[in-house]
Amino acid sequence: MEMKSKKLLILYATQTGNALDAAERIAREAERRACLVLIHSTDEYDASSLPEEDAVIFVVSTTGQGDTPDSMKVFWRFLLQRNLGSHWLDGVHYAVFGLGDSGYQKYNFVAKRLDKRLSDLGATAVVERGLGDDQHPSGYEAALDPWMSSLWSRLCEIKPNFFPEGPDFVASNVELIGQPKFQVTCHNIKNMDSQLSTAADFKHLEMQIGRARSMSPGKVSHEKSKPDAFLKMIKNCPLTRASNEKDVRHFEFEFVSRVMQYEIGDVLEVLPSQNPAAVDSFIQRCNLDPESFITVHPRETENHHLDNNVHALEVMSFFATAEHEKERLQYFASPEGRDDLYQYNQKERRTVLEVLEDFPSVQMPFEWLVELVPPMKNRAFSISSSPLAHPNQVHLTVDVVSWTTPFKRKRRGLCSTGLAGLDPEQKIYIPVWFHKGLLPSPPPLLPLILIGPGTGCAPFRGFVEERAIQSLSGPIAPIILFFGCQNEENDFLYRDFWLFHSQNDGVLSEAKGGGFYAAFSRDQPQKVYVQHKMQEQSQRIWNLLCEGAAIYVAGSSTKMPSDVMLAFEEIISKESGAPRESAARWLRSLEKAGKYHVEAWS
Repeated sequence: MEMKSKKLLILYATQTGNALDAAERIAREAERRACLVLIHSTDEYDASSLPEEDAVIFVVSTTGQGDTPDSMKVFWRFLLQRNLGSHWLDGVHYAVFGLGDSGYQKYNFVAKRLDKRLSDLGATAVVERGLGDDQHPSGYEAALDPWMSSLWSRLCEIKPNFFPEGPDFVASNVELIGQPKFQVTCHNIKNMDSQLSTAADFKHLEMQIGRARSMSPGKVSHEKSKPDAFLKMIKNCPLTRASNEKDVRHFEFEFVSRVMQYEIGDVLEVLPSQNPAAVDSFIQRCNLDPESFITVHPRETENHHLDNNVHALEVMSFFATAEHEKERLQYFASPEGRDDLYQYNQKERRTVLEVLEDFPSVQMPFEWLVELVPPMKNRAFSISSSPLAHPNQVHLTVDVVSWTTPFKRKRRGLCSTGLAGLDPEQKIYIPVWFHKGLLPSPPPLLPLILIGPGTGCAPFRGFVEERAIQSLSGPIAPIILFFGCQNEENDFLYRDFWLFHSQNDGVLSEAKGGGFYAAFSRDQPQKVYVQHKMQEQSQRIWNLLCEGAAIYVAGSSTKMPSDVMLAFEEIISKESGAPRESAARWLRSLEKAGKYHVEAWS
């Protein structure tokens, strides 16, 4: 029988980058076993070619309430075609590793669904699917390591042609290091004007350097790299009391490039800007010239893959001159050291600079630093404005993140802190990307039940603004909104806004069939949450549901979404007289009909 491709195909579908990191880790471990690898995102691969593959490893994330990542939607629709028979993938071997969060009801739903569909199409599983869990203390890697161990053992048995050196061959990472995949060229500024043909050329270069210093960096990525728009901040005001432990801000931005059309419920991704003091310290630690002008080019080399955690430490050990540092880095990079690495790195959220300072004998060439330091990821925020109310603007409601690590280090969120520190007078341009969120824009005649404790209220500010504008020109359906916070005096976000719209026949007024109900969890001895306020309005909620209302839930992904779901079950059971099981089925059918939406974040 003619052998198919000797290259192992790895396909990944990622929303935030974790599935890509896991896929690259699997690829590197395959290459250590002398296996040739191809790695692609599902949106870069022609799904009709799957029957021609010998073996495929899928690494897929689950987003929101069991949704496929955007990059997998077209691929998944192709696999669901009815004309693909039960023998379409005969002879193809596959393995699925999923990344999910067990705090969600549909935990790793995409991986489970993909596994079943591949099997239904005739493909043969190499190993049982692996399911990584964000809730695990060691993250998805806790499941990935043992799953990979089973994968290589079984794959060696059934596809020995992938492993020309035999099942027991494992090259050291040092053998795979080779050259970095980027080439960095430093240009001497003093010599540059002699190389430039005209004063205009030099002026253009000066402008480029000046622009690079004065605004947030562009995103370096093979994916959608060009920002959708640039914004400048025009308002930065606190929503919480200065004495409060929380710092939540209201930001308003104006378009400085073309105006992007967005809808309520959409999400804005912001590329964070690095702390200038950290940049200065990094430049000093790495003995770099802060005034040099550099260019970075990819080398023409064979594919090799790095994951940004273990492999970075192994490369660092290669350049460590102190023996005790070399040994510690190699231990961290080993399977035996994974728990200690988790304590050292993830629990403390150490920065690249802190790791370099902890291992002072490591003097790495800058090309390796460019490769090993992970690119900053965009941060996503629910848009809290309506484009009808603010045609040239975008508003965000941002909790300025801060916490203390187990070793009492003070940490602050990079993006939220950077935004909070901006002065609108600075007129800094911020690169942004617009995306569809998990909360679709509702039509004006759809009754709404909104639950948004804390910053979960952000998208619903846009919903209320939009419906207030729509009410000026036609009929609208009622809105009930449940908000929650700790104290009425300290963190009642947008208090005046909600009260304005809940009075004088506003869109949240009871006179218009709506309502606004706030729960202040710590203003009395017993805790009061949004689900308790929902119970108090049981009859009104049931009446709106009978009128065809849609439910929208936004906020923390810990216990809130499941507690709210249970409250709805109790309300439906109580008001309809049906058993709880029937109420739960009714809510599931509401979800399938596109009338129960959840957007939650950790």
